Amino acid sequence: MIVAGVAAVAAVVALAGVGRPEAARGDAATPDTVTTTGHGSVTVVPDTATVVAGVHTQADTAAAALARNSSEMNKVVAALKASGGSNLQTQNVSLSPQTNEQGQVTGYAADNQVTVDAKISDAGGLIDAAVGAGANTVDGPSLSVSDRDGAYRKALAQAVDDAREKAQALGGAGGFGVGPVSSVTEESQAPQPIAFGAAAAKAADTPVEAGTQDVTADVTVTFRIR
Repeated sequence: MIVAGVAAVAAVVALAGVGRPEAARGDAATPDTVTTTGHGSVTVVPDTATVVAGVHTQADTAAAALARNSSEMNKVVAALKASGGSNLQTQNVSLSPQTNEQGQVTGYAADNQVTVDAKISDAGGLIDAAVGAGANTVDGPSLSVSDRDGAYRKALAQAVDDAREKAQALGGAGGFGVGPVSSVTEESQAPQPIAFGAAAAKAADTPVEAGTQDVTADVTVTFRIR
């Protein structure tokens, strides 16, 4: 009876591994890894300026306010094009009543605004031309880099290199070697320029300073340990 009992236990143990091949060969070893974050930064000089130019007019009637505004705005648009402006795009057209303290309509105001791009060297002249043609509202210029994607890719490469250097520093302290990359995660936030430099260009009578901007990137990298 004792022999039969031992045989039965052995059969149960043997059957317990059926359908579970990992029980027979053991779990596959997961390679050891080290994870670090990296930061990259590329300094660039803006080469594109975006200006918002517009006309604000008032008149006793809505039709008169809009007609006057359209006439003045056509002059501004023509001046912007003649001064080398590109990518003109209407941003806002509005018409609204003007009231006094008693809520009575005293007239109407019309507004029209366009954005326009230009080289940094042409931005000052573009602003002067717009104002000379009748623009009485101007915003900007907003400075940007035409090849921002290229600068960002360089910053990404720097960020990966930075992450590897950090991993190697950890390896030196922990007594392990750093192998190939196992995974890379790009940080989700969109890169934003940070202006910090001195003047790089001036244009016409209205000065426009290009300065410099930092295009940055951040990544999280996992390396295999060897």
